[in-house]
Amino acid sequence: MLQVERVSVMNLENAIRGARNPMNSWERSDSGYDSAGAYALGQNDLDLAMRLCAAGSDHRKFLRQILVSMDITAPLYWWKEFDTYKVGTVANSTSTMHKLHAKPLERTDFSVDRLTPASLAQFQRYVDYLETVRRRFVEGRDKADWYDLIQMLPSSYNQMRTVTMNYEVLLNIYYARRNHKLDEWHVLCGEILKLPYARELLGAAGSGMNEKSLGL
Repeated sequence: MLQVERVSVMNLENAIRGARNPMNSWERSDSGYDSAGAYALGQNDLDLAMRLCAAGSDHRKFLRQILVSMDITAPLYWWKEFDTYKVGTVANSTSTMHKLHAKPLERTDFSVDRLTPASLAQFQRYVDYLETVRRRFVEGRDKADWYDLIQMLPSSYNQMRTVTMNYEVLLNIYYARRNHKLDEWHVLCGEILKLPYARELLGAAGSGMNEKSLGL
């Protein structure tokens, strides 16, 4: 299970203006704010952006200046893979160290949607035991119970992080993970394609890498 919420895209205007700096071609810029207050790329600027993306990472530096913030809720086993992307990302997470015991532990706190019925029944008994330990810790504050909670917590536990990245990082994520065996990566790649101009820019970059467009 992976869920993306509260998505914000920032600095598109400055990034596109900066993309014109090398050739001093600012007079050709045709972007501006629409009636909804969003910054919309004109055809000249979009064409330039796509050409730069197709030309390679040295030329598409403006992508690193388009910032994206989003809340991602995903299991710990997925976050371990996401942590590969350390450059160009910042994240604040909910704390298992301080807040794991703050609410009852329920099956909905875990990504177990792919478990077989037999395994799900076993897992429910495990969660019930963890909840017993949690209540015991809340009542007695015995550190041994706290360690039981922390060290027995399954990797399917869902954690929410507020993550800030840039379009270059998202491009790398998309092309590296779009065919991954974990469904969570497919969900995130789908969310990436919903971002402003993501299909155009990722498609142009993909053509530059001799990648199939995959419908982009």
